[in-house]
Amino acid sequence: MNEKLTKKKPCAKECPLRIVMDRLGDKWSVLIISILWENKTMRFNEIHNSIDGISLKVLTSCLRILEADKFITRTVYAEVPPRVEYSLTEIGRDIVPYIQQLSEWA
Repeated sequence: MNEKLTKKKPCAKECPLRIVMDRLGDKWSVLIISILWENKTMRFNEIHNSIDGISLKVLTSCLRILEADKFITRTVYAEVPPRVEYSLTEIGRDIVPYIQQLSEWA
């Protein structure tokens, strides 16, 4: 059997590229990060109105994942009605130059 076929695959589960793509490779995460970069702090409906075609359910899911991965922070204010704002964390701000480079390349 060919030795190359029996070796470990180049992009196994612990591959750094796979980890990045799992976190940012969906359709909306990069757009959300870019919009928060431009606007600094935004409420849920402001983000939703800034992205054509995203459903409320998908936006909620993406925001939760980005928060869990520490790209964004969610701040809840004890008001009536409750006010929730989203902004980038330091990690989220650190990735913006790479997103901008990809955008320029594309």
